[in-house]
Amino acid sequence: MSSTTTDSHRTGTGTRRIVTGLFISLDGVVEAPETWHFPYLNDEMNAVVGGIMANAGALLLGRATYETFAATWPHQTGEMAEALNAMPKLVASRTMETAEWNNSTILDGDVVAKLTALKQQPGRDIGISGSITLTRALLRAGLVDDLHLLVHPIVLGKGERLFDSGDRIPLTLAASATFRTGVAHLHYQPA
Repeated sequence: MSSTTTDSHRTGTGTRRIVTGLFISLDGVVEAPETWHFPYLNDEMNAVVGGIMANAGALLLGRATYETFAATWPHQTGEMAEALNAMPKLVASRTMETAEWNNSTILDGDVVAKLTALKQQPGRDIGISGSITLTRALLRAGLVDDLHLLVHPIVLGKGERLFDSGDRIPLTLAASATFRTGVAHLHYQPA
């Protein structure tokens, strides 16, 4: 699958993009992927997730995802751990007062306004992993430039869904691929 990210975003010129990737079930559940996602993990999925991370100059996380990542990644080794631990992290939170994980900055107050301003600055992509509430808010605000859904061939029947608020958000399919595991990678951009 070819990447739709332009060279200007990889090299840090031009405006920044917000790129999000989510593991999602056939019935739209995005909650707790650590309990159902791993049987479908393979080199194809790692390439997509790795590509999103490789193009990111910063990682944007909601409070809950940040707390999970901050409790896990500083104690891991390997290429992904090194990248995440070194990368600047932006944490959208109204309640956190400190963020101890290396290179973390709390975005409080009007996060949409702050991210709108950040997107106008030169730099590499801002990647989002998980962070369902934050992703929904940024989709509603029209700030997500690339939405990567890794649709797993499993129906969970319950759990928090990405699209459950009745919002209408028009998107355009930019690319798609099916992995050997049956996971469909759907790459959307704003319509």
